[in-house]
Amino acid sequence: MGVMIDGVYHSVDPKPDTALSGEYKRAAATIRGWITEDGPFPPQPGRYHLYVAWNCPWAHRALLTRAFLALEDLISVSYAAPRRTDQGWIYEERGPFSDPVLGVSALHEVYARQTPGYTGRATVPVLWDRQTETVVSNESADIIRMMRAFGRGPDLYPEALRGDIDAWNELIYPNVNNGVYRAGFARTQDAYEAGARDVFAALDKIEDQLSRTEYLTGPEITEADLRLFPTLARFDVAYHNAFRCNIRRLMDYPALWLYARRIFAMPGVAGTVDFDIYKRGYFSPSEARNPLGIIPVGPLIDWTLPAD
Repeated sequence: MGVMIDGVYHSVDPKPDTALSGEYKRAAATIRGWITEDGPFPPQPGRYHLYVAWNCPWAHRALLTRAFLALEDLISVSYAAPRRTDQGWIYEERGPFSDPVLGVSALHEVYARQTPGYTGRATVPVLWDRQTETVVSNESADIIRMMRAFGRGPDLYPEALRGDIDAWNELIYPNVNNGVYRAGFARTQDAYEAGARDVFAALDKIEDQLSRTEYLTGPEITEADLRLFPTLARFDVAYHNAFRCNIRRLMDYPALWLYARRIFAMPGVAGTVDFDIYKRGYFSPSEARNPLGIIPVGPLIDWTLPAD
């Protein structure tokens, strides 16, 4: 994966993304602006634009929150082509994978507009401010929470549940959201097994909770559920096989599978999901994981089964 160094894109990152132990290390987001009423980024309709990719679960968080809060008419979106090249996430000249706002051909061109010059990975999601012509944030957790500033939809981070939501987030991020990558991108047997076992230990805890409550914190959906769902949507179709997270399938967890389908059936959610793109993305040619780039024909999964 390429990297920006002082505002210039390099197709080869000089620093590896794995430690000497073979463990995968995710780079931290570094642009952490915030939408507030009294700050440089106020919640004005039409001012902000999201750069996302269908494959990316972190970008999926932002799309889900935008849908749940009915912000589609306030925050526009550019979808990267469902493949990466040596230029990273790319955009086509026209069609559904073009960028109507800046007309960029690659995501790193958006990052190149930062002053001072940006150093780091050119990742999605990116929240762009049309007025100041700068990136507000490239941290998905911040982006989904700051969308509350527009005052629409349900409160996904209610004050009474914040302790519980934060506790679930602290479990889910390292062990599920990033846990599948720790397994899939590991370079040693020990690192792989540690990542995979953490994934399923966390899923077991979540299954136990969902056998007693409709959502993670009770009867109402919250931010914690929206942070978990993108990994669940990709689990059986991609992570189970491509990332060797194969102790169990999502469908082998009765409460978790019911919960995932319940969220999928909610208005606007199915429109943020594309299982075919997930397969093509996670089974794309990779010297380490899939050298021939062969995409499996299965599995056959019916997400439209009644959520009851």
